[in-house]
Amino acid sequence: MLTKKEFEKFLDEVCTVLRQEAKNAPFKSQDIFENRVRALCIAKISAYADIVINPEPVPQIFPDVPIGEYGVEVKFTLKDTWRSVANSIQEKNKADGVQHIYVVFGKMGGIPDVKWQLYEDSVIHVRTSHVPRFEVEIESDRPSLFEGFGISYAEFADLDMHEKMEYIRKYARNRLKEGERLWWIEDIDAVDSHDLPLEVRLYTSLPQEEKIRLRAEAALVSPRIVCSGRAKHKYDNAVLYLITYRGVLCHQARDLFSAGSVANSAEDYRGGNYVEKSLKLIEHEIEKAALEMDDALIVEYWGESVPTEKRLEYWIKMLDDLADGWIPSESLFNGRYKAK
Repeated sequence: MLTKKEFEKFLDEVCTVLRQEAKNAPFKSQDIFENRVRALCIAKISAYADIVINPEPVPQIFPDVPIGEYGVEVKFTLKDTWRSVANSIQEKNKADGVQHIYVVFGKMGGIPDVKWQLYEDSVIHVRTSHVPRFEVEIESDRPSLFEGFGISYAEFADLDMHEKMEYIRKYARNRLKEGERLWWIEDIDAVDSHDLPLEVRLYTSLPQEEKIRLRAEAALVSPRIVCSGRAKHKYDNAVLYLITYRGVLCHQARDLFSAGSVANSAEDYRGGNYVEKSLKLIEHEIEKAALEMDDALIVEYWGESVPTEKRLEYWIKMLDDLADGWIPSESLFNGRYKAK
């Protein structure tokens, strides 16, 4: 039987190899890094225990690499940060038999590095998407979320969603700033379908720089914004993303992409396709968002995981299929992301 001490020694070996490889040639995407983590786990586990690891990734499984009663959740970022969005608090797809979960985190920004930590110790916050999601941070100065809850991760994981949400609401209330309000106040049984965040700000009150960044992210998750002006629900995902993931309420969806104020630069003329013009003005921010957006969000809004370096090409292809009266692959980014 593999002991905790032996498994952590095993993780030390895996991360030592990954760290050196990252310093020699940084990993380019979540998929590449996760596949390498899995391959190294398979190669090295035989020295510790007779455990068979599935060589193929299983979509949506938690953690990413089950190893007997242990499991490795793989996190990755191109930024210089040890913080990342993690799994939903529901844990619907938890692997059978896994009792002890660890995070292996690849940080490619700044000085590339790879570290591991016990999962429950790395969870320091809970935020919302369509359902609440944990945030992890390796070697954080903050106490773990479960320390604040006063229960262990194992105890929290065994609760039903109604009981979990009691902890989430209490945590959220304690974090409210002046002028912020909770949306999830009542005890709600059908948490799965509840799409509102814990805190909210008005889009119109945000600084211009933040508005531009959020518009770029919203455009990426919502390709339907290029549909005909008569199309129903064209802005739904953009608005829902802002409210459920960023806690920002935009009560006039056209303010995001089709108003003259976001489509015309100072020296520009009025007229033309405002959505097309508004996207051209934030091309740099869209490229940045495509590189940095968490893979879980890509899966949530696009329906599948797409390698970081392929995201803009994939997105442009979706725009081409939906656009009315113009060809995004020819107009945006000087045609650089047109499918070959």
